[in-house]
Amino acid sequence: MTGYGRGKLDNEQREITAEVRSVNHRYLDITVKAPKVYGFLEDPVKKAAAAAISRGKVDIYISVREKDGGNIEITPNLPVIEGYLSALEQIGGAYPARLKKEAVSAVELFALPDVLNVDKKEVEESVLVSQVLDALSQALSMHSEMRSQEGKHLCEDIGYRGRLIGQMVGQIELRSPDCVSEYRERLSARMTELLDGSDFAQQRILTEAAIYADKISVTEEIVRLKSHLQQLSKMLEAKSAVGRKLDFLVQELNREANTIGSKANDFAIASHVVDMKAEIEKIREQVQNLE
Repeated sequence: MTGYGRGKLDNEQREITAEVRSVNHRYLDITVKAPKVYGFLEDPVKKAAAAAISRGKVDIYISVREKDGGNIEITPNLPVIEGYLSALEQIGGAYPARLKKEAVSAVELFALPDVLNVDKKEVEESVLVSQVLDALSQALSMHSEMRSQEGKHLCEDIGYRGRLIGQMVGQIELRSPDCVSEYRERLSARMTELLDGSDFAQQRILTEAAIYADKISVTEEIVRLKSHLQQLSKMLEAKSAVGRKLDFLVQELNREANTIGSKANDFAIASHVVDMKAEIEKIREQVQNLE
């Protein structure tokens, strides 16, 4: 299923943004894209996403912006400063006539190389992970809501097509007994023509009709199709992920339809089977989009 969600956490130290985007996929495939310096975020982010999403190709984007040098620490390099001041005093003492002795301002001192130490403070991983997961939770919630709306429409469409298939199964069930009767009539006319309506011919007709009836019987397939359609209806009402279960169920629906098509030597039934398989294929395509 397709979906999009965005979450944001903004505090004094940093601004974190999490985006979740997903497209249809048979299985769950999660990719996390975050700044390299925060590589430790990948595993916890993947685990959180996998707990909320069970199917789809999911891309998660994490951005972290530190505020006001939030992770930068600046300290004076006292040994270097002492060295500069000592050197200035020595120069002033060595050349008193040529150098006018004056106090050095802080601004002038800061301009000298290596007077200040600029260090990047280590970010406490557990704190950052917690903050990122807060932003991700918002994104996943929005993402889930969007997918929920799409899933609702998909389920309505699948349910509608399931009812169409149920109607076709009912028509096949009504038509099936007539196939045997019509075959018996054709066989009777042929046997009467060949054997002059003898008792032997009548017995042979009954035997052949019984064999034919058993051969083309689709009662078991119809019963299974009805059962599968009932399961389909229940699955569509479930609150949990049913995409993979529906995948299997659609395969079974298609299997029973194929069996009916191969058994029934009848144009009307064959026509219903073609229409039924077309609807099953539409359901199969939609099921690929369901979680």
